[in-house]
Amino acid sequence: MKRITGFILLSTFILTSCNKEETIPNATLKRTIPERKKPKSFTYSYLDIKKVNIDSLKQEELDIILGVNRMDETNIKKTDSILVPTDLSGDITYYLPFPFEIKALDSVKKIIFFSYPSETFATYEYGILTHEGPTNMGKEIALTPTGLFFTNWKAKETISTVNDEWHLKWNFNIANGLGVGFHQYELPGYPASHSCMRLREKDAKMLYNFAEQWVLENEDSVKVKGTPVIIFGKYDFKAPKPWLALKTDPNALKTTEDELNRIIKPHIKTIKKEEKIRDAYTTNKN
Repeated sequence: MKRITGFILLSTFILTSCNKEETIPNATLKRTIPERKKPKSFTYSYLDIKKVNIDSLKQEELDIILGVNRMDETNIKKTDSILVPTDLSGDITYYLPFPFEIKALDSVKKIIFFSYPSETFATYEYGILTHEGPTNMGKEIALTPTGLFFTNWKAKETISTVNDEWHLKWNFNIANGLGVGFHQYELPGYPASHSCMRLREKDAKMLYNFAEQWVLENEDSVKVKGTPVIIFGKYDFKAPKPWLALKTDPNALKTTEDELNRIIKPHIKTIKKEEKIRDAYTTNKN
């Protein structure tokens, strides 16, 4: 969705205690490692939706099933069959593909990733995974652009300029001239958007509050950029849904730290440069 403005274009380990803080080497910052409950060894079954009592699930269990199937509450009840893990007792991050830590980002305050091939997103704070969930990105005729972006303006609710019947809630734009951003909208379980990154409402609200807005010098100049967002990978629209591979291999979609390091490498200098600019602005402002 586009906004008409004068602005420029813009690990696998268990923590059984409470959230833990550690000091980052060679830094004065502290980061919190979330508590994670590891499920027992599990596999996936592809079940008729009639055999799954969705309404009887605990919220944490429902979140896992929705995450695994890249759907929202409304659409999962409309489908025929869904993937269901045999053990739903773990933290959702064990069922989704991002690694628990990226050491190359241990001095980066905040960053957001969107994975096109796995249709998932993740947030990291000082290199530690803090949130992960499903997304539905651009369909084949309206691909979501990939690369490094920065969050800019946000709105609790706005109207798409592509179609004025589309009300976009918890919208955060990342490419002002292109009209691309992330927001709450229905998740049918496959790339279906007009290039934006669709999210469940709870995830859209979280990202809305997590990311920073830009700071403008004037209508035509950005003084401070927002939170870095990296969108990566390609989706094979002619192949079966990638997550169906979990039926035979529960680790089929895992994204390793090394893979993300290769994706981050061309952008890390820019990310750290923009973070220094924001830090200096914040210090001077205070």
